[in-house]
Amino acid sequence: MTVDLLIRNAYIYVDRDWEIADGWIAIEGGRIHAVGSHAEEPPPSVKTISAHGQLITPGLINAHHHMYQNLTRAYAPVTNGTLFEWLTGLYPLWAELNEDSVYLSTFIAMVELLMGGCTTSMDHMYVHPKPFLIDAQFKAAQEIGFRFHATRGSMTRSVKDGGLPPVSVVQDEETILEDSERLVAKFHDASAGSMGRVALAPCSLFSVSERIMTESARMSEKHELRLHTHLAEDPDEDTYCAEIYGCTPTEYFERVGWANHRSWVAHYIYPSKDEIDRLAHAGVCTAQCPCSNMMIGGGSADAMDMRRRGMKVGLGCDGSASTDHSSMWLETRMALLLGRYRNGPHGMTARDALDMATRGGAACLGWEDEIGHLRPGACADLVVWKMSEIALAGALSDPIEAWLRCAPAVAGTTIVNGRILVEEGVPLIANLGDILKEHSQHARRIQKFLP
Repeated sequence: MTVDLLIRNAYIYVDRDWEIADGWIAIEGGRIHAVGSHAEEPPPSVKTISAHGQLITPGLINAHHHMYQNLTRAYAPVTNGTLFEWLTGLYPLWAELNEDSVYLSTFIAMVELLMGGCTTSMDHMYVHPKPFLIDAQFKAAQEIGFRFHATRGSMTRSVKDGGLPPVSVVQDEETILEDSERLVAKFHDASAGSMGRVALAPCSLFSVSERIMTESARMSEKHELRLHTHLAEDPDEDTYCAEIYGCTPTEYFERVGWANHRSWVAHYIYPSKDEIDRLAHAGVCTAQCPCSNMMIGGGSADAMDMRRRGMKVGLGCDGSASTDHSSMWLETRMALLLGRYRNGPHGMTARDALDMATRGGAACLGWEDEIGHLRPGACADLVVWKMSEIALAGALSDPIEAWLRCAPAVAGTTIVNGRILVEEGVPLIANLGDILKEHSQHARRIQKFLP
């Protein structure tokens, strides 16, 4: 049998339990057909790439993001603010979003993610000043060929209800629930190897009504959808839940029916050990966002302790306006550094971080069977990493550790669904220059940054 693509002469990280020092990987029909060592004869192929001893990993998986926020990167008035100060300062700007700006910001985010080795990403789109914004995101994903797990975010509580956002970006309950059903019917593809899925994602416990939380849980069960929200991200959330609901954020999360195997949460910085144990037992996953947590200065979860307790942990870039980048490689490196800073040099390895960025992210999205590894039958989503010879000089004994310790690394070749989308570090996007120009125009409009 002749396969579509063969990559050879590479160090292949198939998954946590399988590495091949000098191997090849064969791709056919958007799937991993076979992997083997140099001692095994690979199948003939239509196209062959020699990776020259480079590292191949599964595509990294982004389990938490807000793509529209790259329109307000490094916005000077809020760069040194707390989480709530940051949100209060940016919500009025985000009220200016429309279909075009969301399409452009999503397009740029996905290209940037590809360049940082990410092949599948969710997006938490919870600001809705205009309708059909998630439709615009799917348009960008389909044009690029990016594997996309959209989440229909929502907020019901504006400043007039004691919340943070302006009235223009929140919606009423019926609009949210009806649009969620519409998006699921239009875009959610639960079939094997699908390129687009939909999850339900009320923004946070303090930004939506209890009915949205409970109805989202019911809709999730009805359609077998994933559920996502921010949880226990800030001490102010504890105060809010104690005053309004008479319980902790985790207890409220359990009360509204979210503590089950379909849910994953972002950050989860301030739970008790017992609460971690309960959610882990229930099958809830979490996404750590190391750069965002450190940039905001709001604390961070002990990811390795959570993993020891049985909770599956993925990684996310979070908002581009809080971390100002969309590089999953950088998040993976920072996860390693943060884990070792917190628990000492024995606390975390590069393989732990890579496992979080691949299998952990796949678990968050409920997609462990097909993505996050390179075993035969998996989706053909992978990265051939590129580092300079100078950066790697002297790194002879462990290519996985070198990948995160020596820096920087970028995607030399990024493949999604068997298609090469980045080659020699360059995105294969014909109209990228036009997209960047239009993105700049919308960023200037939203920031009122006029020439």
